Amino acid sequence: MKSWIDSILTSKQRIALPIMTHPGIEAIGKTVKEAVSDGQVHYEAIQSVAEQFAMPACTSIMDLTVEAEAFGATINLPDNEVPTVTGRLVSDAASIAALEVPSLDKGRVSAYLLANKLAAENITGKPVFSGCIGPFSLAGRLYDMSEIMVGIYIEPDAINELLSKCTQFLIDYCRALKASGTQGVVMAEPAAGLLSNEDCQMYSSEYVKQIVEAVQDDNFTVILHNCGNTGHCTEAMLATGARALHFGNKIDMVQALNDCPSDVIVMGNLDPVGVFKMGTPDEVYVQTKALLEKTANYANFVISSGCDIPPHASNANIEAFFSAVKDYNNNM
Repeated sequence: MKSWIDSILTSKQRIALPIMTHPGIEAIGKTVKEAVSDGQVHYEAIQSVAEQFAMPACTSIMDLTVEAEAFGATINLPDNEVPTVTGRLVSDAASIAALEVPSLDKGRVSAYLLANKLAAENITGKPVFSGCIGPFSLAGRLYDMSEIMVGIYIEPDAINELLSKCTQFLIDYCRALKASGTQGVVMAEPAAGLLSNEDCQMYSSEYVKQIVEAVQDDNFTVILHNCGNTGHCTEAMLATGARALHFGNKIDMVQALNDCPSDVIVMGNLDPVGVFKMGTPDEVYVQTKALLEKTANYANFVISSGCDIPPHASNANIEAFFSAVKDYNNNM
């Protein structure tokens, strides 16, 4: 991974790495529910994306329910939409104290580990990135997102205990993902974007940093994704030590690049819904070229979707994105 990152920083060509697996699910004729429940189907979807598009790396499904389900949360699994957490697992200091850190054989964790293992074994010549949720976003799904925003002020000790348990599980999970043979993990921490920079540092970054220190090395990279950050907590994201940061479409990409050191990979941030799903191929092409031109002076920039490309985005739009990047590189 160190060599891969160094190659990005020294190349004059732009690489394009949208976060996507749903086009692969659709291409193999499976439902989202099947892909997020069956490791073999999940792997086949990753493999399909690798074969369909000129991807410099592959990503697994961005599913923000796997870890919460392992803790015991109730999950809604629709056939063709992303899964969601329903209800509330913990609600006070006592229930948090009683909460056990689950083993990696709970819920659908084993299916995700299998998908990553198969992808790492069978997709060669490019990195394969696993996926996981971030600690504050996981805690919010267990405690309720609205309630945790209040809880950090009225029950900070209890929330920190919950965050510690979430982090312990995520370290175990990320170590297992690393052992599966993948080259990194995209950690989705969107809920941290709801916090101020100071609170993001305290309730997210301090815990993300523990995970980074446990798994990141020359062969495995943490890509920290925070699509809730509008620019107000980039400093806190940098404090995690993650070697790559991934931003959503709400942020000014040039400002984000100015705020980040030149040796940190900065990724983003075309709107996954407004551009990739709802736009026309011509609109996708124009938006992609415009972002490339705006960021031309930043060698550490990797153009990407602002978040996971949702189900039912057209292949024509995705191909227009890659065509724009190819044409831009050919005209450099």
